[in-house]
Amino acid sequence: MNAPAQRPLVLLTNDDGVYAPGLAALYRATATCFDVQVLAPEHNWSASGHSKTMHKPLRVTHTQLADGNPAMALSGSPSDCVAVALLGLLPRRPDLVISGINQGANVGHDLTYSGTVSAAMEAVIGGVSGMALSLDSFEWAQFDDAAAFACDLARQMITHPLGRPLLVNVNVPALPLEQIKGVRVTRQGTRIYRDELVERHDPRGRAYYWIGGEPPAGVPEEGTDIGALAEGYVSVTPIMLDLTDREALPVLETWPLHMPQP
Repeated sequence: MNAPAQRPLVLLTNDDGVYAPGLAALYRATATCFDVQVLAPEHNWSASGHSKTMHKPLRVTHTQLADGNPAMALSGSPSDCVAVALLGLLPRRPDLVISGINQGANVGHDLTYSGTVSAAMEAVIGGVSGMALSLDSFEWAQFDDAAAFACDLARQMITHPLGRPLLVNVNVPALPLEQIKGVRVTRQGTRIYRDELVERHDPRGRAYYWIGGEPPAGVPEEGTDIGALAEGYVSVTPIMLDLTDREALPVLETWPLHMPQP
């Protein structure tokens, strides 16, 4: 008798830390469809970008998610978690990496800051498809619907491969399920940041600084991730790691660029 086929293996990680409720909800949903391993940072790494730990050792500890399900925690960043997993920590290579569920949207230029998205990028660098998943609220704590959608999208990504790793950035409205209008495939929108530099002084009179200000806004343009969320749709944005400004290439080629003569 033939042995039963293995279910696809999905690696879960995040940037809110291993004990974040969004990660626990994602585990509960994906474990019904796939074999699941969790390797997430031991603390919050929000807005960490694509940082990698090169100057000190990384340590793994066995722990539990917020709901008691098994997990591993890493002393490094979200992208460290994926790199370590793909380099051999797991018993077998994952078929997909899902990073999330992040508390707060990752849209437009957020992608350059986001530890959530960077973990999914690290998967693609390692030759595995990646999904970054975020919920468009810092207060809304209902993650189950977003997790269920991620499970369905993961199934599609594994069943219909492109022949190369696929990277998608998913944002889910913070709405009851019956109020979400559907799903749109989108492009990146334009974020508007309203950061301010806040100067304060310590007891010795020395200045120190916080980056503060109002939460970012965005241009709700049709066809973008920001526009989809504003209209109550889930946004699915395929993204690439190639950051080349192709429109600028022919312009720069006309510049008389040369090294100075010795």
